[in-house]
This record gives sequence, C-alpha cells and structure tokens, in this order.
Amino acid sequence: MRIDIITVLPELLESPLSHSIIKRAVDKHLAEINIINLRDFTNDKRRTVDDYQYGGDAGMVMMVEPIDKCISFLKSQRNYDEVIYMSPDGEVFNQKIANTLSTYENIIILCGHYKGIDHRVREHLITREISIGDYVLTGGELAAAVITDAVVRLIPGAMSDNESALSDSFQDNLLAPPIYTRPADYKGWKVPEVLLSGNAAEIDKWQMKQAIERTKKLRPGLWEEE
Repeated sequence: MRIDIITVLPELLESPLSHSIIKRAVDKHLAEINIINLRDFTNDKRRTVDDYQYGGDAGMVMMVEPIDKCISFLKSQRNYDEVIYMSPDGEVFNQKIANTLSTYENIIILCGHYKGIDHRVREHLITREISIGDYVLTGGELAAAVITDAVVRLIPGAMSDNESALSDSFQDNLLAPPIYTRPADYKGWKVPEVLLSGNAAEIDKWQMKQAIERTKKLRPGLWEEE
C-alpha cells in the first residue's frame, strides 16, 4: 500500500510516521509512505502556496494551482483509489472507513492549512473528505497521521499478531471488553476468575457480555446502530 501525504509542513509528519507499527510496516515493504512538500510545486522564488481570500474575509487560502500540479504529477505516475482531503466538515472517521482504506493500493491525503483550500480543489480534485472530529486543528497534518496510523496497522503482516486488530474496539460496533495481565492478584485487586479458568467458551461468553455492557454504558450511540 502506498500513501502520499501532501503538506506545507513535512516536519510535522516525520516523527509520528517513523516509529512503532508504521515503521515496521514500511521496513517490511508492506506500506510506502511519502511526505510531499507542496512548496515544491510552486513557480515563484518565495515558494508561495497561499493568497488572500476573494470577498475580503480574514485568513489566507491555499491556492488551487500548486495543489493541482502536485496531484496531477502524482496521478501521472500511478492510479489512486482515493484523493482524500482532511477537513473538519468531512465524514467523521471511524473503524469502518479505516478497514475500507486499508484494502486500497494507493491513496493521496491532502493536508489543509491556513484558512483552508480553494474550493475548486474540493470540487474537481478530491474524491473523499474526512474529519477526525468536530473541532478545528491548525492544519491537517496531525489528522493525516491519525488516518495513516489507523489504516497501516490493519495491513496483513503489519502487526505481529494479525488477530489482535480484529478484536479492537469498534470492529463490530462494540467497545473492547476489559483486559488484564499478571499478577492475577495485586493489592487485592483480582482478575475475574473466568479469565483464569482456561474455559474458552466461557471466556468468550464473558467477553461478549462485557463488551455489550460497556458499549451500552459508555457509547450508547454505537449500540443503537446495531
């Protein structure tokens, strides 16, 4: 899988995408992540990517031309399944979207900055808009890192235990059940006996019950979607 991230601040993405599961996936050649500096697609010496808004409102806007040149260049090299724009008014990211994106071969993620991007980019170049929540960040870089992390970890072979991702919260619209490790008794705080029983059927039953109860209590909206 290849993910090309277009940004005006590449340094914001270097650390989040250089460690842990993402790094291992890249090292194993399961994923290729490229951080592309939008300023490389400008013509002027100042490498300008933004300008004042038409209409006179406050805030600078990312210009259509460098974005178009960048995306056109990438598309001349390969086909892309999605060209994603990180936007606070996009569809809210969830596990289902992560699962879908993880099956794709090539995607572009465009990170907005300043006040946003010229709307013509959204009309003619973007295929999908995604938000990571109902709030506004300084730019789309951290949101792009979140999307990349959630997607890459799902690629088969990225995690040492492929089944681990399948038991994550939200995979079946349920929160994960409580988890424990040794010691079984710490300060009188005990691990539930069923988890020590070795009875796989009873453990599965207990975990499902806990997942349902936790979802109803903590995220009732998820349960209502079932």
